[in-house]
Parts: sequence; C-alpha cells; structure tokens
Amino acid sequence: MTDSIELTILMPCLNEAETLATCINKAQSYLDRTGISGEVVIADNGSTDGSREIAEGLGARVVPVPERGYGAALGGGIQAARGRYIIMADADDSYDFSKLDAFVAALRDGADLVMGNRFAGGIAPGAMPWHHRYIGNPVLSAFGRLFFRTPIRDFHCGLRGFSREAILALNLRTTGMEFASEMVVKATLAQLDVREVPTTLAKDGRSRPPHLRSFRDGWRHLRFLLLFSPRWLFLYPGLALLAVGLVVGGLLLPGPFRVGNVSFDVHTFLVAALCIIVGLQSISFAVIGRRFASRYGFIPRSSNHDRLLEALTLERILLVAVVLMLIGLGALGWGLSEWAKRDFGPLNQTSTMRAVILAMTALVSGFQMMMSGFMSSMINIPIYERRVAEAPLPDSTTHIRTL
Repeated sequence: MTDSIELTILMPCLNEAETLATCINKAQSYLDRTGISGEVVIADNGSTDGSREIAEGLGARVVPVPERGYGAALGGGIQAARGRYIIMADADDSYDFSKLDAFVAALRDGADLVMGNRFAGGIAPGAMPWHHRYIGNPVLSAFGRLFFRTPIRDFHCGLRGFSREAILALNLRTTGMEFASEMVVKATLAQLDVREVPTTLAKDGRSRPPHLRSFRDGWRHLRFLLLFSPRWLFLYPGLALLAVGLVVGGLLLPGPFRVGNVSFDVHTFLVAALCIIVGLQSISFAVIGRRFASRYGFIPRSSNHDRLLEALTLERILLVAVVLMLIGLGALGWGLSEWAKRDFGPLNQTSTMRAVILAMTALVSGFQMMMSGFMSSMINIPIYERRVAEAPLPDSTTHIRTL
C-alpha cells in the first residue's frame, strides 16, 4: 500500500477494446482536474482483443485476473489496488468517470460504501432494457431492502465507491454478477456506513452484446439474497405453515368442523398435519442455516441470534423431540386399544384416522427434530485439527540400551 495514493479507479475488463480508452481518458481527466493522488487500474479477465495493450499504452496499471467472472475480476482488482478509496465501474462507457465528485465527497465524509442510484440520477434512452428498468432491478432491490433493511434503492448499480479496508474486511466470496449484491448485503449486515448518491447511466458504446444475461444473472442475484437470509428463505415460511397446521389441526381434532355450507373433516386434518411437519422442517433449516452461516463467516454474527442459538442446545431439542414421540406413541396406543375393543375388526374410519394422523405427525416431528438437533450440533465441531499434546520424542539412550 502506498499512503500517498488516495483513490483507485477500478474497471473490470473482458474484451472492452471499443470503449476502454474512452473510460481511461475520462478517469485520468478526473484525477487531473481534481488534483487527487490516484491511479487507474484495469482488472483484466482474459481479454484477447488488445484491451490490455490499450490500457498499458495509456498509462493505466493492468492486473491480470485468471479466474473468470465479474466478481473474480473485481476481487482481484480490489486486492491489487493501492488507493485508500476505490471507485469501480464497468469499462463500457455507460458511466462517466469524469464526474465522480459526489462519491469522493461521501467517502471523505466517512462513508464506507457509496452506491450510485441510476433511477434518481437519470437513465438515458436505450441505456437499460425495459425489463431491467421496470421489473428486474426494482424487484430485486425491493427484496434486498425487505430482507436486509438496507437503505439502498438501486442494488445493481455498477458505479460505486468504497473504503478498500472496509470492503476487504467483509471477505467477499462470490465470483459472478451476484458480487454486486454481496457487497451491499454484507456491508449492511456489518453495519457499515452505506450511502447512495444520484448517478447517470448512458447507453454503452459497445457493438457486441453485454456479458450480462438477464434471466441467468437475475436468478443468481435472487438466489444469493435468499441464501443469505435464512429468515425469509426458511424461518418465516416455516412459522406460517406451522401456525396454519396447529390452528386447523386444533379445530379438527375433536371432529368435523363446518363453516357455512363447507365441511372440513379428516382429509383437511391430514393437510394440517403435513403443514406442521413441513413447517417444523423449515424452521429447523433456518436454525441450521443461520448457525452455519454465522460460524463460517458467510453472515456477520449477531448477539441476538447467538443467544437464541446457544439456548437451542442439543439436550433441549432432544427433550422436546422425546416428548413429541411419546405423544405419538400414546396416540398410536389409543388407536390400537380401540381396534382391540372391536376384536380387531372393522373400525370407524374417521375417528381412527384422526388418531393415526396425530400419532404419525408427532412421531415424524419428534424424529425430525432429533435429527436436526444432531445436525445443528455438528456445525459446532471445529473444522481444524487441534493437537492436545505432541507425542513425546523417543529416548535415544533407551533405544541404544534395548539394542
């Protein structure tokens, strides 16, 4: 690191010969105009069209990144950057590198991550496909705000500035387009100072199609948001299913239940039982997912979640599981006794089915909780070997005497 360099302007590059020179010239003109001590870094992801030679000829520093992917290129560029702050954007001339003043001002004011907002700054005609502008970006950004309570309204703006030290500490892992979401999500969860400034988006200057693939990369962003939020992926759906199952099952346990002309009976009771089983499994996945993500650094640790997870010890989970299984065995025993009273002959199918459904629901739920408890506890086992004591060295004199 060179303390005299304040700003690195970083561009990921894969065959951007048509527009790279324009972007570099704009970035250098910004540094010259403002007098900021900085550098222009090109994270080259394997260009074969002369992009690397163009960058070197214009005085930019080229960092080869052999691992393919948008996130991999940016990760390599961030590692190699020498500036205290980094401003990154695509090298397709869709963002104006000569107008970075708002980003630098926010970074100097103490912001850790400064996102551009294209919807607030203006999108030029033809710069963004309609399904990105009105469906993809708004929907994915809304999910991000809902799941992670971030103030960012344009999750996927490619123009953003950040403190190099703060972003490196987040240990970003993804190598594809979802890198953009990971940066915002992890910065928010780590309670960094995240801000947003208006920026403009122009139509890019390339004649070839963009590297972005709408549905593939949109799904990768959504998948990332879900995987980093066990609450919304597992916990809330599980709680909803469990609540529905318990309420409906409680109403139908004594017998049929009518609402107007509609009658609910044993078949609805079976559906309620399935809701309980699936709901408990989903909640178990939420606990296991959160424990795994927190322990191995995918999601920053939370004191509230840690206290809850510590309270869910294996012994307590096993106790609840045993109680459920005993209830199931009791209900199954009651069903068998009713059958025995009739000399193991024909039974009232409705009443018998209730007992069997109750028994199997309790048994399956108890067994499921038991297995989930053991699986959750396995995550607490250290993944690195720790030697308690080194083996003693052989006594050479004793060895000689035995010879």
